[in-house]
Amino acid sequence: MRQCALLGVNRSSYYYTPAQESSLNLELMRLLDEQYTLTPFYGTRRMTMYLRRQGYQINSKRISRLLRLMGLQAICPQPFTSRRSADHKVYPYLLRGVVISSCNQVWSTDITYIRMRDGFLYLAAIMDWFSRYVLSWRLSNTLDVHFCLAMLDEALQQGCPLIFNSDQGVQFTSDRFTGRLEDRDIAISMDGRGRCFDNIFVERLWRSVKYEEVYLHDYGTVAEAYSGLDLYFRFYNHERLHKSLAYRTPAEVYRRG
Repeated sequence: MRQCALLGVNRSSYYYTPAQESSLNLELMRLLDEQYTLTPFYGTRRMTMYLRRQGYQINSKRISRLLRLMGLQAICPQPFTSRRSADHKVYPYLLRGVVISSCNQVWSTDITYIRMRDGFLYLAAIMDWFSRYVLSWRLSNTLDVHFCLAMLDEALQQGCPLIFNSDQGVQFTSDRFTGRLEDRDIAISMDGRGRCFDNIFVERLWRSVKYEEVYLHDYGTVAEAYSGLDLYFRFYNHERLHKSLAYRTPAEVYRRG
């Protein structure tokens, strides 16, 4: 299909049905997403009180479930931090005190919630820490490992990092995901539980994506979301000037190594 070829997505992904919730829950999730982007240190209790001050008579159990569904976690440990399978190995965090001095020294990944008019999707991306270059990204309507594996395979076609950092979510602790990395002798680093700032550069990326693209649009279909995000990531990599990169673009820094 021509649209799929132009967007660079699989046909199955193009025909995703966004994940659904009740209209009230979607409204609450939209507010939670916006408030979390402003105050990522808010946990369930503060988020509940924030929504009550907006006039919503809701309890903390509903907010905890919605935050868990959205994959949002506070800076400090909370009940809705990333879940992992007890059967999967958790790797130590390797980046504390490490000086990032070159491209392909450290890559990191994360997943965020993307709101739509009548539902929501999940967005995952892999970023090179030194250049801030987004090597690959994927959308999905479920938090399974398959779209993360496809994203990883695409990124590895462009290079190979010394260290790969992620949180402790089941997508990234799965044997299939860590096996891809170990097969290439890539050191695996994982954030501490409830420590989203261990992956600070991707957290900053999500803030930019939300304020500069997602919040400015009202995606009605998955195709619209793909198209909008595809244009944004092209802009982010090749046109958006970064103060931390001496006002160069991520692509300029990454391509020069």
